[in-house]
Amino acid sequence: MDDKDKEIIKLLKEDGRAGYGEIGAKVGLSEGAVRKRIKTLTDEHIIRKFTVKIGVGEGAQAITLLTLNPAYPTQEVSKKIQAIPNVETTYEVTGEYDIVAVISGMNVMEVNECIEKIRSVEGIMKTNTMIVLRSL
Repeated sequence: MDDKDKEIIKLLKEDGRAGYGEIGAKVGLSEGAVRKRIKTLTDEHIIRKFTVKIGVGEGAQAITLLTLNPAYPTQEVSKKIQAIPNVETTYEVTGEYDIVAVISGMNVMEVNECIEKIRSVEGIMKTNTMIVLRSL
């Protein structure tokens, strides 16, 4: 991954709907070159998915901190959590908690249903959930 790839990723993070030509104009590449680079970044799993992020004013978002039973492999539990609908991202972290899950939904009820599904995953010992009030 070179500096042009990093620029392309930055632009896609800002606007996932930006066209290849628009991105190319900003980074100094042709539309075809941008298309090829994005395909390569996707094939190599550097770009894992394109998604829609709903603003907090239009939906609900939560961050859930999870403590695991040490007998369960973190990576396996993390994969199960990531497969739950409305789980946007999971992070395996160090410290008091083992996994952080970012959840989004159309409303708090939908977010709460997701949290309940997470709590039912085998290996989860404790959860600590924070509802996001404002995103800057």
